[in-house]
Amino acid sequence: MASQKNKQSIKHFCVVVFLIVSLQGCYSYRVLNTVNDPASVQYHHKILWAFCWGLVVNPQTFSVNDCENNGIDEVRISTNLGTNLITVISLGFLSPVKVEWKCHKPCQRVGEM
Repeated sequence: MASQKNKQSIKHFCVVVFLIVSLQGCYSYRVLNTVNDPASVQYHHKILWAFCWGLVVNPQTFSVNDCENNGIDEVRISTNLGTNLITVISLGFLSPVKVEWKCHKPCQRVGEM
């Protein structure tokens, strides 16, 4: 009898874990420059972490140094199943997010000086 209850409890636990994992959605945000250039250079990326349910964010300020004088053309912020799984397993204590950015294509010179 106890074995049957244990099997039922394990079955319910597996169903709950499956629902938690499968109901996690991936989300993404996209920030575009007003003059978006789809032919601009490739994306750069970095994983940013939030700890203690968002009380500690590392880094607090994120600087993009590789665009220099061209400026940022596009920024994408996204999560996926793996990052959501880390957040769920840690009960929100750890929360990674992927930030991708693309620099604006350098201006072409029209004539020579």
